[in-house]
Amino acid sequence: MTDVTTAPPAGPSTGTANVLYVLHLLAPFTAWLLAVAAMIVGAVTRDNVRGTWLDSHYSWLSRTFWWGILWAVICGVLTVILAITIIGIPLIWLIWAILFIWYLYRVIRGWILLSDRKPAP
Repeated sequence: MTDVTTAPPAGPSTGTANVLYVLHLLAPFTAWLLAVAAMIVGAVTRDNVRGTWLDSHYSWLSRTFWWGILWAVICGVLTVILAITIIGIPLIWLIWAILFIWYLYRVIRGWILLSDRKPAP
């Protein structure tokens, strides 16, 4: 007689969320096209994780994307304004660098929480 053991119930799979984090991580290097692709994939697959801790990661990435768009528009306006002066040119680089670092920080922070199987803030 064989003893049949059942595996503990598996939690939700983090595979798609990991792919979304990879796409968002690479997005700044692809003119944000991969972020748009990640948003589409996230919208299509989000119903599979509703009500789980993974849903917070989808929200985190979505907020990161939309706030990033807002800050990119603001940076674009500031670029036009600051490009008039010579002193403004280093400031242009600074504001875009801050946006780049902020975006990557949020993606990396969320991905670390995902790997620890914790919900995103």
